[in-house]
Amino acid sequence: MDYEEFDYVLSVGLKAPYELSRLCRDELIKNRGRIINIASSRAFQSEPDSEAYASAKGGIVALTHALAISLGPDVLVNCIAPGWIEVNDQTGHSPTDKASIPAGKVGTPKDISKMVLFLCQQDFITGETITIDGGMNKRMIYHGDWNWQYNLT
Repeated sequence: MDYEEFDYVLSVGLKAPYELSRLCRDELIKNRGRIINIASSRAFQSEPDSEAYASAKGGIVALTHALAISLGPDVLVNCIAPGWIEVNDQTGHSPTDKASIPAGKVGTPKDISKMVLFLCQQDFITGETITIDGGMNKRMIYHGDWNWQYNLT
């Protein structure tokens, strides 16, 4: 990806949410508002050739806690980092796909909207990023021939 493409991804994914927060600042303060940013599990995990997207989403995580400090206590700012969310109403996920997710299912937009509503109703949570990925980020995945020995005695 060339510099212009990288900059475009950052403009849409990071600069635009900052600018929207800046432009709405006075109204948010006046109304004791909430900002809920949307990042991605890609802020914490990467695949090849995902530098721009991962950078934008990682930036959203940092922007969230920075805005929480700058706008608090009047405005509470939090972030949601979705993992695998099915947005096309596809229901035919393989048993292997479902089994790879500790929650046993692929997420839906409703899983995210429930968290948005929860965060909007809180008055003591700010600066946090909540990962909603069915527990996938908690699963250790190693490639290669690992032989772990646990001695609990």
